[in-house]
Amino acid sequence: MVGTRLDLWLWAARFFKTRSIAKQAIESGKITVNGAAVAKASKAIQVDDMLLVQRGDEHFEVRVLGLRNQRGSATAAQALYAETSASGVRREAAAARRRDERAGYQAPETRPNKKARRLIRALGDIDAF
Repeated sequence: MVGTRLDLWLWAARFFKTRSIAKQAIESGKITVNGAAVAKASKAIQVDDMLLVQRGDEHFEVRVLGLRNQRGSATAAQALYAETSASGVRREAAAARRRDERAGYQAPETRPNKKARRLIRALGDIDAF
């Protein structure tokens, strides 16, 4: 293959669940190819292109190893790209930071009763000032 559409490749490599979500990410500037922002989902990519993919809180920096137009298994999808080591370290550090931030939170065992709901609303009103 000479090249494949960027939205197809992102979908086949399982970065996004649907092609339409991949297209929205491309059009909103969350994908860069070789350091340049991409405006259209029809941009052709080739092997050895560098992609920066922003998906939520995660940032992937990957090199394209293979091209594919159809979605396959997860192992086949992982063979299409190689994540840079620096990108992997940054993602792991960010995941650990998010995990540590959530460590102090304990979800309540039951739903709040009427008195607790009133207290929650009262606390919300404080933030309005």
